[in-house]
Amino acid sequence: MRLLYLITRAEPGGAQVHLLELLRGFRDRAELHLGVGEDQDGFLVEEARALGVRVHLLRHLVQPVRPVKDFLGLFEVMALIRKVRPHLLHAHSSKAGFLGRLAGRVLGVKSVFTAHGWAFTDGVPEGRKRLALAMERLAGRLGDLVLAVSEYDRALALRHKAVPPERIRVVHNGVPDTPFRADPRKEPPRLAMVARFAPQKDHALLLKALSGLKELPWSLDLVGEGPLLPQAKALAEALGLGERVRFLGKRLDVDRVLAEAQVFVLATNWEGLPLSVLEAMRAGLPVVATGMGGVGEAVVEGKTGFLVGRGDEEALRARLRTLLLSPELRARLGEALLNLRKSRLRFARMAARTGSTSAGVAPSYSLVNSLV
Repeated sequence: MRLLYLITRAEPGGAQVHLLELLRGFRDRAELHLGVGEDQDGFLVEEARALGVRVHLLRHLVQPVRPVKDFLGLFEVMALIRKVRPHLLHAHSSKAGFLGRLAGRVLGVKSVFTAHGWAFTDGVPEGRKRLALAMERLAGRLGDLVLAVSEYDRALALRHKAVPPERIRVVHNGVPDTPFRADPRKEPPRLAMVARFAPQKDHALLLKALSGLKELPWSLDLVGEGPLLPQAKALAEALGLGERVRFLGKRLDVDRVLAEAQVFVLATNWEGLPLSVLEAMRAGLPVVATGMGGVGEAVVEGKTGFLVGRGDEEALRARLRTLLLSPELRARLGEALLNLRKSRLRFARMAARTGSTSAGVAPSYSLVNSLV
C-alpha cells in the first residue's frame, strides 16, 4: 500500500511530531511518501528521510492564505498525487488539509484529514476565524474522513457545521514512551514551556505572571523557535528576568529537558490537544495550562494540574505560586498525571485508532493495529 502524507510546515511542532510517529509506525508496513511545504530543510524533512520515507518538496504550499500561491499549490499537490498514485492521502495542518482534500476529490483519491485544532476555535482572531470556517465547510464535504484530536474539536466542528457528523471521529493525541522521568520535589523548582513563539502561544503572559514571583526561587526553560522569539527575549529583559529565563531554541530531546523540570506551563490563546501537555504527563510533571480546546481532556483541574482562563495573568501567577511553594503538591499532581497517561493516552492507542478509524476509507490502513 502507498500512503501519501501532506503537511504545510516541517518545523518542530505538535502536528509534525504526531506525523513523525505515524511515519515510524508505518515505515515497515507501507510505501510512505511525505509532501511538505515551508521549512523544507526543517526537522520533519530530516527525520523522515532518515526513516527512508520519500520526501517531496512543494514550494507553493505555504502559510498564510495567498490566492496565487494557493492556486499553484493545488496544482503541485495534484501533480504529486498523479506521480505517487497513493491508495490514501492523509493530510495534516489547515492549508495542506484544504488543498489535499480538494485535490483528492478531483483525482478520485480517498483522503483523511487530522485536525490538530481548528483555525476557527475560540481565541483565533475574528477575520482569520471566518475565513477558516468557510474553507473547512467546503473541505469537510470534499474529504472522506476527519480525525479530531479532542472531543472539544469534534463538538466545535459539528456546532459550526464544518464537517458532516458521519465524517468525523475522535482520536486523542498520544506520545510514545521514554525512560526519562522528572522529580517534581526537587528544589529550587525549574519551570518549562515547550511551544512555538507565534501568536497562538502566550509567552508574554507567562513572563508577566512570573515577574510577580521574583521573591521565590525558580528558573524557567523556554523551548522553541518562531517569529515572536525576539519580542519574548526583550520582554524577559525588561521585566528583570534575564538571568532566570533560558531560551533553549529548537530541541529534539524535549523528553530530557522536561525530565529536568519540576513544573510544566502552557500559556496559549487557542489549542486542539497539545502534544506538549502529553509530553509533560509522560515525564510526571504537574501542569498549569490555559484551559483552551481539548486541554481539559488531559488535565483534570485540581487532580493532575490547574487550568486558568485565557489571558488571566493573576490566576496563572496564583497557581504557579501554589506549586512553587509546595514540592509535596507537585509530586502528588505529577504522579496522578503519570497514572492518567498510562490508562488513557498511550501512543499505541492513538496509532491503533488512527488505523482502525481510517479502515473504512482505505481498508489496508488498519494494519496499524498490529503495532499494539
